[in-house]
Amino acid sequence: MLPTAESLAGQPVPQVTFKARVDDQWRDLTTEELFKGKTVVVFSLPGAYTPTCSSTHLPRFNELSSVLRDNGVDDILCLSVNDTFVMNEWKQGQEADGITFVPDGNGDFARGMGMLVDKRSLGFGMRSWRYSMLVRDGVIEKAFIEDADGKEDDPFKVSDADTMLRHINPEARAPEPIVVFSRPGCPFCARAKAALSERGLRYTDISQDQKINSGVLRAITGRMTWPQVFIGGRLIGGADELDAHLSGA
Repeated sequence: MLPTAESLAGQPVPQVTFKARVDDQWRDLTTEELFKGKTVVVFSLPGAYTPTCSSTHLPRFNELSSVLRDNGVDDILCLSVNDTFVMNEWKQGQEADGITFVPDGNGDFARGMGMLVDKRSLGFGMRSWRYSMLVRDGVIEKAFIEDADGKEDDPFKVSDADTMLRHINPEARAPEPIVVFSRPGCPFCARAKAALSERGLRYTDISQDQKINSGVLRAITGRMTWPQVFIGGRLIGGADELDAHLSGA
């Protein structure tokens, strides 16, 4: 039986040494190093590369990493019962620079949390149940544990990044997603991306290539000039329109 969120509140996190691979060197990463004197958000999931983890759980925590840090979080840890090579490759593919990936390869942390579950029916072996928690100086303040009612193998309703952000600061505003369609060597594109970076705004750069060409740009935006910037699903326009938008004009 899984622990309840109430039973975990006020409890210390398990004392574990993780076997990590950093810069092609083995490194022991301890619980104390990860948590002592810090405010840390943890989200734990069944496995790297699995659908919900790769498409929703991890990406949203990465999107909200800057606003979580603006609200007092020192680090955001992604834990999974996978070895360090798998976790490192997954991080590269996800471009999740705002997240610290922690390989709980032996399941020691998940076991210590009471969250190690049997997924052998799916060919996974023993894996972590999906949950998130806020930890201050190694002590669990709040946990969000998915309901193990047996109706779903892998529910995903409460351990998401937005729920965590609302718990930390109900008034915090999540940043809108930003996409820049750009062209290599374009000075206006460079100016637009610099304007976003100067304000600490994360964006996805979609650069011109054989598939993203002027015809695609015109089909999506109705315009032929580069760049074209979208914020929150709305077309802002080129560099001048972006400057006006960011300045509130």
